Amino acid sequence: MAGSAWRSMLSQVVAQSTRRTRLSSASLSRGIQTVTLIPGDGIGPEISTAVMKIFEAAKAPISWEERNVTAIKGPGGRWMIPPDAKESMDRSKIGLKGPLKTPIAAGHPSMNLLLRKTFDLYANVRPCISIEGYKTPYTDVNLVTIRENTEGEYSGIEHVIVEGVVQSIKLITEDASRRIAEYAFEYARNNQRTSVTAVHKANIMRMSDGLFLRKCREVAEGYKDIKFTEMYLDTVCLNMVQDPTQFDVLVMPNLYGDILSDLCAGLIGGLGVTPSGNIGANGVAIFESVHGTAPDIAGLDLANPTALLLSAVMMLRHMGHHDYGNKIQAACFDTIRDKKVLTGDLGGNSKCSEFTAEICHRVQDLD
Repeated sequence: MAGSAWRSMLSQVVAQSTRRTRLSSASLSRGIQTVTLIPGDGIGPEISTAVMKIFEAAKAPISWEERNVTAIKGPGGRWMIPPDAKESMDRSKIGLKGPLKTPIAAGHPSMNLLLRKTFDLYANVRPCISIEGYKTPYTDVNLVTIRENTEGEYSGIEHVIVEGVVQSIKLITEDASRRIAEYAFEYARNNQRTSVTAVHKANIMRMSDGLFLRKCREVAEGYKDIKFTEMYLDTVCLNMVQDPTQFDVLVMPNLYGDILSDLCAGLIGGLGVTPSGNIGANGVAIFESVHGTAPDIAGLDLANPTALLLSAVMMLRHMGHHDYGNKIQAACFDTIRDKKVLTGDLGGNSKCSEFTAEICHRVQDLD
């Protein structure tokens, strides 16, 4: 049941944003579409290589344009991503990103936050659905978290009031709240989901979360076919670990989404098996693995590429390549279900390269 839920849900995971995708006429004429690949740091290059090998085995019509992303200071001392990375994304509109580290230094921005702001990636979409054959305490999870990605506590507005006292501003706007609510309801409708839950703390933050909740209520009025509920964040967390099957689509401000989406990932086995997509304005989208860089195992051929691979499957479907996405996903899930060739975090003792090779063989057998 869990496997079929994955196949059904991910086949339409970003259907409503697909129609906004615009590709160059040169790419279309060749039948090959260019994707900006950001391998990332730590284990990022290894799992990116694994994905490319699996795509090659599947004969997916993708051309990779690799770019490294590190924050640099532009005119006026403003942080920015390297121009060649931005130009590549502006051309391709589609990106696949491995984990990025953020140097712990005064004033250095989060690399993920910088990418979101650069390309206005306002919606983080993270499906959390039980994987058949991968045992966890929960066996029938099937929900999606949709997180507002551009403001809230992650607006980066902080300052010292007096020595020993720091203030961080939580920015909530009407436009961003309405936009993410509309995305959540459109997502639910286009993916045959039946309910949307707005997650908030408007009982405490009456103005900021109150504004977010009002916009959700207003948008819900236009979607009478979708059940709308609202729930406090702490209540959601309590109910989630007791019975996650009561939830369908959840929409929430930035910080709550960061926390709750990781909690939901834990229900299905962790960030190592959880895909993620960031949907932006003007047809831009970046798909990513949301786990860390794991520097302790980098270069040791021990990393698990599943999260980045499933994110790449989301990307393929976003681009309209559903057959290739289905084939790669089936090969990945069959490998996990068979339990013979698995990386350490999946319960096996195989190397990343061996796990990758097994998926490649299964992909070719499906031809």
